[in-house]
Amino acid sequence: MQGLTSAGRRNLLILREVVATDFKIRFQGSVLGYGWSLLKPLMLFAILYVVFARFLRFGADVPHFPTYLLLGIVLWTFFTEAAAQGLQSIVGRRDLIRKVSFPKYILVIAATITALINLGLNLIVVFIFAVIDGVEFSGWIILLPLNILELYCFALAISLLLGAVYVKYRDLAHLWEVFVQAAFYATPILYPISMVRAESETAAKVLLLSPMAQIIQDARHNMISDQVTTTASITGSAAQLAIPYLVLAAVGAFSVRYYRSHQKYFAEDA
Repeated sequence: MQGLTSAGRRNLLILREVVATDFKIRFQGSVLGYGWSLLKPLMLFAILYVVFARFLRFGADVPHFPTYLLLGIVLWTFFTEAAAQGLQSIVGRRDLIRKVSFPKYILVIAATITALINLGLNLIVVFIFAVIDGVEFSGWIILLPLNILELYCFALAISLLLGAVYVKYRDLAHLWEVFVQAAFYATPILYPISMVRAESETAAKVLLLSPMAQIIQDARHNMISDQVTTTASITGSAAQLAIPYLVLAAVGAFSVRYYRSHQKYFAEDA
């Protein structure tokens, strides 16, 4: 912590303690404990793989479709977990907010870091699964950390907005749950984008303008196969390619502005 101001060291300590507490509380009283962080996405993968790959024959034209599916599930699980915890981060710590003076954004960052730890554990499993599946890693894999960084930034932006809005509007939790379900099926996680392209090239292009779709497809491309369709490979111009990044930047800017303008009311409204 050398080089930090006393306030900076204090905030860092608070962040570390909140992350550690959140991680312990999540699995308190559980027999398998942290093992559930690995088992939940694997169990979901097993069910979806049997239904969609074995029975419905999805992904027959996709190299290493089991790894392709598992990676998509793990990345999506991180996003939904980070957003769900971010939504509850302020209200769930109302007592701390009222007793201690510190930057409130620390609570949201702590919630997303807890989800990021789980993502790291799950990615280890994905890599092991990829080796078993016979995936031959290429030089593109060095770009995978950039995909994870982009995903984290997007999840943090969404979490900041959800956490701030939820303080005043508790109906948001129900609306967000419905939105996440709809977004899951609108993102090429269960089905390859090639299925959409076969029906409509325009629809495929529109789907890949979503930051989540762009991130997941880029991660699959960089880790599994350069044959995976990405936003860059399907769009016809640099302007279209920039849309997911512009959406991320716009969401981030709006979230930070909204959070800053409302954080003074958190102690009172939470």
